[in-house]
Amino acid sequence: MKRILALIPLVLVFVLTLALGSQNGQLVQFNYLIAQGEFSLSLLLGLFFAGGFCVGWLVFGLLFLRLKMQNRTLNRTMRRQSRELELTRTSGKE
Repeated sequence: MKRILALIPLVLVFVLTLALGSQNGQLVQFNYLIAQGEFSLSLLLGLFFAGGFCVGWLVFGLLFLRLKMQNRTLNRTMRRQSRELELTRTSGKE
């Protein structure tokens, strides 16, 4: 439920962008590395918006994955040290 509520503003922004972009049929010349072309301004804006969104999620995903792996390693270390501490405590009482 929490994820759905988080996606609603994103979907609303995307729909609003599409609605405003569809009203803008102006053609612009776009020069890229090896060629150039004439594209609709709304198409270019939509492509760059989607590309930026994908790159952002990719960066977020990689950082999140790194943190999850670091968390797993720290939990494993903590469990090992807890076992060692418990063994030390039980051997010291004898």
